[in-house]
Amino acid sequence: MKVILLRDVKKMGRAHEEIEAKDGYALNFLIPQKLAVAATAHAKQQAQLRLRQAGARKEIDAALVSKRITALAEGQVIIKKKANEKGHLYDAVDVKEIAEAAQLPADSIKLEKPIKELGVFDIPVAFGDQFGKFSITIEAE
Repeated sequence: MKVILLRDVKKMGRAHEEIEAKDGYALNFLIPQKLAVAATAHAKQQAQLRLRQAGARKEIDAALVSKRITALAEGQVIIKKKANEKGHLYDAVDVKEIAEAAQLPADSIKLEKPIKELGVFDIPVAFGDQFGKFSITIEAE
């Protein structure tokens, strides 16, 4: 059965692609979970329209992230957290918190593990073909 994916599905394909799926899988999983729709003529037109819109949105997002990365490279982000006397944080600083403080999308920040200490840290950023890094300072409250 031919279906058009509405979202990325692991080992199947990317959003807005037309794929061939087994009938049972499409009817019992993909369509009820709202991951795909049957590949009708109207659905194909809608998928192509959404694909063009997603491409345009991705270009705009990449330009905005690029500008934000260059602005952050010149400045510094400060996050205040509770810490003990030895400089260890009670609650780790994770990607979501850094993304919120830096005003970047969370999926663009490439942090290996959460930060659990006070200090200055370099945070790598990758969005599309844009790469960079910026510094954050974690201070005690």
